[in-house]
Amino acid sequence: MTITQHTINTPYMVGPVHCYTAEPAGELVLFDTGPPTKEGRQYLQERVDLSSLKHVIVTHCHIDHYGQSSWLEAETDAAIYLPYRDCLKVLRHDERMEGMYDLLAAKGFHADYLGDLKESLYRNVLFPPFPQKYLIAEKDIPEHLGVEVLSCPGHSQSDLVYVVDDCAITGDTLLRGIFQSPLLDVDLETGGRFNNYQAYCASLINLAGLRDKRVLPGHRHTIDSVDVIVLFYITKMLQRVEQLRPFRGEENIAEIIRRLFGGTMQDAFHIYLKASEIIFMMDFLENPERLRDSLEDIGLFEEVAEQFHRAAGC
Repeated sequence: MTITQHTINTPYMVGPVHCYTAEPAGELVLFDTGPPTKEGRQYLQERVDLSSLKHVIVTHCHIDHYGQSSWLEAETDAAIYLPYRDCLKVLRHDERMEGMYDLLAAKGFHADYLGDLKESLYRNVLFPPFPQKYLIAEKDIPEHLGVEVLSCPGHSQSDLVYVVDDCAITGDTLLRGIFQSPLLDVDLETGGRFNNYQAYCASLINLAGLRDKRVLPGHRHTIDSVDVIVLFYITKMLQRVEQLRPFRGEENIAEIIRRLFGGTMQDAFHIYLKASEIIFMMDFLENPERLRDSLEDIGLFEEVAEQFHRAAGC
C-alpha cells in the first residue's frame, strides 16, 4: 500500500509538520491534519481529495497535529478519531487546567507566573476547537482498515502510533535529532500527576516492536533505525540528568530553574516546558532502575551503561 507524506509549514517552534494519506481497504485516510492556518487548509484542499476523505486519524492532540480536525469535520464527511486521553482532557478541560496550576504551585511557582502561563495557554493558540462529533481511536477505528493502534505515552500522555502494513505513523514519538520535553500534565483518571517517566519506560517496549517497520515521523526526516532514535533520546536525557544531580530530592522546581538559568528564561510557556523536563528527570533519579529494566528488556542497556551509572550516581 502506498502512503503519501504531506509536509505543511507551521508558525510554531517545531517547524513543518508531516501528515500522511493512505487507502487501506480502498478508503482514503488522513493521519494527522496540520495546523489551523490558512496555508494548512489550502494545502489540504489542493493536495488531498477531501470529497473522498473517509477517515481522519490523529496521533495526539497538539495543535500542529490535530488543529484542522474541526474544519475537516465541517468540510468533509470523514469520521474523526482522537486519542482517548485527549478526549478526556476536553471533557474535563477546566478541571485539568486547575490541576496543572496546582501541580506547578506545589513545585514552587508563584501566582504571578501562573497568571502569565494561563494567559499564554488561553490565547486560543494551544486549544483550537475540537470537532463536535469524534470517535475514540483506541476502540473505534474500523477493523477492516487494518490499522494497529499502539499506545506510546511519554512525550504526552495520549501519544498513539498507528501501524499500517509495514509502516508506523508515529507523530512526535520518534523524532530524529530532537530531544523532547515530556509535558507536565494531570492524570484525570487518578487525579494526580501523570508520570511521564513511568509511561515512557513502558513505551520503550512498544517502540522496540517497530524495528522492522518504516517509521513515518511527525517532523523532520524519516529515520532508518528505531534504536538510534531511542539511544539519542536516552543519551541526551542522561547528559542533562548529570547537571541535575546536585538538586536531587529538591521539590522547588522554580528555584532549580532560577539557579540553572538565572533570569535568561522569561517566556512562561518555555518555563513550563523546562519544568516538565526537570520533573521527568527527577522521576528518573528517584527510580533509575525502571529505565534500566526497560532498556535491558529491549537489548539496549549496554549501549548506555557507563553514562547511566554516572547519571544515576550508582
